[in-house]
Amino acid sequence: MPPLLPPPLPPLLSQLARPSPPSPTPSLPPPLPRRRRSGHSRTGHPSGAPQGRLRRPPARPQSPPLPLLLRPPLPPSLPPHLPPPLPLRQRSGHSRTGRPSGAPQECLRRPPARPQPPPLPPPLAQLATPLPWLLPLLLPLLLPLLLPPPLPRRRRPGRRRTGHPSGAPPGQSPAPAATAAAAQKECGSKKDGRCACKGASLEQVPACDVPATPIKDEICPFHEEESAFSDALRKNQELEFDRNSERFQFLKWGSAAFANMRVLPPGSGIVHQVNLEYLARVVFDTDDLLRPDSLVGTDSHTTMINGLGVLGWGVGGLEAEAAMLGRTVGLTLPQVVGYKITGRCSPLATATDIVLTVTKHLRQVGVVGKFVEFFGPGVSQLSIADRATISNMCPEYGATVGFFPVDGRSLDYLLQTGRQADRVAVMRAYLAAAGLLRDYAAPAQDPAFSQVVELDLATVVPSVSGPKRPHDRVAASQLRDDFLRCLSAEVGFKGFGVRPERLQERRQIRLGGRTYSLGHGSVVIAAITSCTNTSNPSVMLGAGILARKAVERGLSVPPWIKTSLSPGSGVVTHYLQDSGVLPALRQLGFGIVGYGCMTCIGNSGPLPRPVVEAVQEADLVCCGVLSGNRNFEGRVHPHVRANYLASPPLVIAYALAGRVDIDFETTPLGTSENGDVYLRDIWPSRQEIHELESKSVIPAIFADVYSKITKGNASWSSLQVPDSDVYRWQAASTYIQPPTLLQGMTREPPPLQDIEAAHALLVLGDSVTTDHISPAGSIARSSPAARYLTAMGLTPRQFNSYGSRRGCEAVMVRGTFANTRLANRLLRPAGPRTVHLPSGLTMDVFDAAERYRAEQRPLLVLAGRDYGCGSSRDWAAKGPALLGVRAVLAESFDRVHRSNLVGVGVLPLQYRCGESAAALALSGREALTVRLPRPLTPRAAVDVQTDDGRSFQVTARLDSEAEVTLLQHGGLLRYMVRQML
Repeated sequence: MPPLLPPPLPPLLSQLARPSPPSPTPSLPPPLPRRRRSGHSRTGHPSGAPQGRLRRPPARPQSPPLPLLLRPPLPPSLPPHLPPPLPLRQRSGHSRTGRPSGAPQECLRRPPARPQPPPLPPPLAQLATPLPWLLPLLLPLLLPLLLPPPLPRRRRPGRRRTGHPSGAPPGQSPAPAATAAAAQKECGSKKDGRCACKGASLEQVPACDVPATPIKDEICPFHEEESAFSDALRKNQELEFDRNSERFQFLKWGSAAFANMRVLPPGSGIVHQVNLEYLARVVFDTDDLLRPDSLVGTDSHTTMINGLGVLGWGVGGLEAEAAMLGRTVGLTLPQVVGYKITGRCSPLATATDIVLTVTKHLRQVGVVGKFVEFFGPGVSQLSIADRATISNMCPEYGATVGFFPVDGRSLDYLLQTGRQADRVAVMRAYLAAAGLLRDYAAPAQDPAFSQVVELDLATVVPSVSGPKRPHDRVAASQLRDDFLRCLSAEVGFKGFGVRPERLQERRQIRLGGRTYSLGHGSVVIAAITSCTNTSNPSVMLGAGILARKAVERGLSVPPWIKTSLSPGSGVVTHYLQDSGVLPALRQLGFGIVGYGCMTCIGNSGPLPRPVVEAVQEADLVCCGVLSGNRNFEGRVHPHVRANYLASPPLVIAYALAGRVDIDFETTPLGTSENGDVYLRDIWPSRQEIHELESKSVIPAIFADVYSKITKGNASWSSLQVPDSDVYRWQAASTYIQPPTLLQGMTREPPPLQDIEAAHALLVLGDSVTTDHISPAGSIARSSPAARYLTAMGLTPRQFNSYGSRRGCEAVMVRGTFANTRLANRLLRPAGPRTVHLPSGLTMDVFDAAERYRAEQRPLLVLAGRDYGCGSSRDWAAKGPALLGVRAVLAESFDRVHRSNLVGVGVLPLQYRCGESAAALALSGREALTVRLPRPLTPRAAVDVQTDDGRSFQVTARLDSEAEVTLLQHGGLLRYMVRQML
């Protein structure tokens, strides 16, 4: 009888199982494209040459491949985090179609050659500095989340929309600098005989590309000319460098001290969007050998690239650090859930509505630790940007990846974003020959999945998610009723516990000489932000069309709402301006304030003081509406208790309404000369969006932005760094400190010890996020971190944020469990405090941990389901370890966070099925002893004893022999160092 064979693996796992050839050492990038030679017109022809002949663009150099960190044959590396530079505007003399003004229609502007992306960090043998000390510090500083974008600011009063001080004639600029004469020879952007922007040296001005009219919404990347709404951007850039110059110096030093390492200027974009638009290759071509693209990234939203057909997911920084030291990234073979998409989307629904629907659905299905692969005829209805939006929120629905196999539309996207046509042709032929090019309309190509779930796109309706979790979706038509229920419901994920007599509470505020009224449900933050949506032209242009129609009807946003637009790449600015919708967005307050996550990561900046005072006095549940991917309590702003994720058009709609407790069907947004204006009157049609997108989102804009990706501003260029192979630590620094993770380690690992008579530092509930454990936002003035910084001579204005101080261990350990919304069941109300159990005293979490340390008492954390969900934040594991936490006992763990706990030597313990702290009658005030079996094996049963004589069993969530080894060594870095000795 022949042996039984297992069913064929789905394409995703087939790629994992297929051996890959070794990747060569990346080569250095080619030089930057040279400026246009004198005597050549902007059409690419010699002056006076016929317009009908096109100059072919130079060949695009081949980019070095990103190593696949899945098996030993490939040298491990990290995906590059390369933000784009500030974008260039439309060239003078060119129409918005990309054609020279007056040129024949067939004479299209060819995009310039795309430069080769910078090389990646090399293996350990090529590095020049002592990595065991440096990596725990250097790598977190390279992560995109550690370079938080500046705080959004509104446009400064007293400036006309021409970009000049009030009273200055439109189109007139300040006198150019002494070096302007040389710059103007290349500029070609003149008005009244002079350049429209400030002069600069030739080294700063590669063919200038600055338009003759004042630049809108940004500072010229090369001339730094202030213009309409550029005040916020300029101030944010100045603030960024003023606060973070020491960190930037450290990064710039690292780029010179390490071989094959390039650091690009900070604050210019979001890596996931840059990866989608520029870095991703889909197919590697090295030494005449083709293979599929893949990567791991040090942020959980790395999965965004799955939308393009590239297999990628997020890992913790500790795993990435170990990969730089030569360790491969391991993966337990997962189940693959097939998500079948059918039908056609409603004309009113957007990609954001689809992803919010998918997120809620898959959370209900339960896909934690699994791969999700999308298939079915409905997929072909989704653009690559739509698919990327769905893949981006993969961490929110809990899967490891949310994968869309490559199809013809994927390859068309590569052409749209400026990839070389001949390379795309090779990819198409290879993928077809390898059986990796999918036709979503052909059921015969559908693989066998572990489980199949289905979504009919026709059932998707305009939606939002909130008020505290991204998977709590509610139809926009039902938000009013849902919010009112949440107000009076018991405190929880869908409740605020407002007493009945306080439901109608309101406060009057004065702004700009006028009086306004705030109450529960008032919108105080409206932000178009995050790569989840700003990477999608359809929703961004939809927002622009809605804004334009609103302005035409005389609508405006109430002045108490803090509005901002922070795209994930300069490409967005390009097509918003070229499509003509940017002025309307600015008029409603959605001027571009920078390029980065901003509000989505908690960097929304301060609210107007009258708003804060009203919220505090009346304990108002005011709202934020943002186009982000996370809205955990306390993340967006400490004074904004309810936050809703929404599409960019809906963000503007709620901003116009000024509140979320509105029924758009029956309540108008405002009144115009012709009567009431309802949302349906200004909502953009799908045809309007498509027509505008086809005209404005063209390959030339991607080439313009990414051909200058290595450029920085004057602040970055002027940073002075030491010329040394070893970093010179500054003893008084509050940004960069030597880490202590490796201090006290011995040559051989000590034997594992039982955890004797441990006290619970905290007793937590369900869905405790990494934002609760290690916040990235502002540092409260009454916190232990603030007291430390004050003792170091800093003022509150200099505190900055936890995210910016991740290189300072003294700040970060004091910021662990410092979220103001942390609900500790050992005491009430919510806040970053706990009970020192032996004495019964209430104190800050850090102070209690220090007291336990002095008493030599080990610590535990008790938690519920989904402990550690959210961002893959290393300090959410490092912080508790440094506080003295030996183990975390929870009902379930987030995949990345559980791995990070093992990586720092903290033991993750999981209750058995059906058990919990409540079921076992654990109050958290008991002393617990954890008896480890000898030998310790993966998922071993572990006995836990209480000081009152009870005992129960839990499971050690060490999922492989490798993780057992890491725990025995005290963590990943200690293990790697011992292997090197």
